[in-house]
Amino acid sequence: MICYFPAIWDEANTVGLAAGRACRPIPMTVLQDGRVVEVVDDGMCGFGWVKIRPANGKFARWLKAQNIGHKAYDGGWDVSVHAFGQSWERKSATAAAMADVLVKHGIDATSHNRID
Repeated sequence: MICYFPAIWDEANTVGLAAGRACRPIPMTVLQDGRVVEVVDDGMCGFGWVKIRPANGKFARWLKAQNIGHKAYDGGWDVSVHAFGQSWERKSATAAAMADVLVKHGIDATSHNRID
């Protein structure tokens, strides 16, 4: 049996990174004592990840064998978005696009994010 997981993962990464680059975050303005101290062009800080279920499914097992991701606290297999520094919007866009590709290929995947 031929394993298509590497090609699917490459597609998800390529599409996800393109979505992250295309994202135009709303700049975050940092104020101190009512005055602007800093403008962060990449917006708010946060995290983005893709959850694959079940954690013992074929695709999740393949990811584990590649040292990609980790077992999620609440079930499933989580793969964090490490690109785009701390940009919550870019990481979120990346995770959403990656999950869309995985779902297209029949993999139970959802995107998640959290502001830091």
